[in-house]
Amino acid sequence: MTTPVTHATTAPGTDPVLTRPRLRRRIADRLAAAAMIAATVAALVPLGWLLVTVVAKGAGAVTGSGWFTHSLNGLTSTIAGGGVYHAVLGTLIIGAVTTVIAVPVGVAVAVYLVEQGPGTRLGRITTFMVDILSGVPSIVAALFVYALWVVTFGLQRSGVAVSIALVLLMVPMVVRGTEEMLRVIPHDQREAAWALGVPRWKTVLSVVLPAAAPGIVTAVMLAVARVLGETAPLLILVGYAPYIELDPTGGEMGTLPGVMIDQLNNPSAIGLSRLWGAALTLIGLIALLNIGARLIARRTRIGRR
Repeated sequence: MTTPVTHATTAPGTDPVLTRPRLRRRIADRLAAAAMIAATVAALVPLGWLLVTVVAKGAGAVTGSGWFTHSLNGLTSTIAGGGVYHAVLGTLIIGAVTTVIAVPVGVAVAVYLVEQGPGTRLGRITTFMVDILSGVPSIVAALFVYALWVVTFGLQRSGVAVSIALVLLMVPMVVRGTEEMLRVIPHDQREAAWALGVPRWKTVLSVVLPAAAPGIVTAVMLAVARVLGETAPLLILVGYAPYIELDPTGGEMGTLPGVMIDQLNNPSAIGLSRLWGAALTLIGLIALLNIGARLIARRTRIGRR
């Protein structure tokens, strides 16, 4: 007589062979999520502390009368009042000149690297040079422009010289940002245009660049925000002027970093208030540029739908 074999039944999901890997994956997932949250908090705490400090110490100057409508011309370290109207204008002018020069060059280089450069010797050399420029300190770029602009050509220090130094810092960022955006565009769109007989250059202008426009605008504005706060080119290539100077070739100009450097030598409470106020104004200006870039990119994306 044979004894029937009975198999032990287990509840679904309790098989140890299946449970252990699932448990390990769940634990690894929870640990990774906790690590990401901890890293985010570790990055946000210093940033929040910095913003709170700047706002607390600079709000008094920014909210004062005349801060955005007056300059510091004729005011000494012991006379309260004045504003950074001249510095905001100077910062925007230098940023505009830099953008006008750097954006066409950066976008053109990125288009070549994506559309024509892969696998070519010139493409590899261009990529290598862009990588080198990405790591050049701002003071090295400023010294190079000083040696070329002032020493070699005998031209005076001015806002244009500062813009040329900032171009060397901005072009690699524009190239990298534009290059990444162009690579995201599906190759099928290019092939569809080529199949209709559209030349390659016209495909780039009418298909590829419009599709990548939102990302390119964002990359450009981030690059502009990055170079607006550079101080080494300002110290070496142009002096600080406490008055309004709208001509970038006219010599000294007022800028927000220049205000901070100038007021750093003023240990009085008035000087410290102006210093923190200029810092808060610069942060607000950069934030406005970033918000504007996102709005433009969003409107461009919606308009293409």
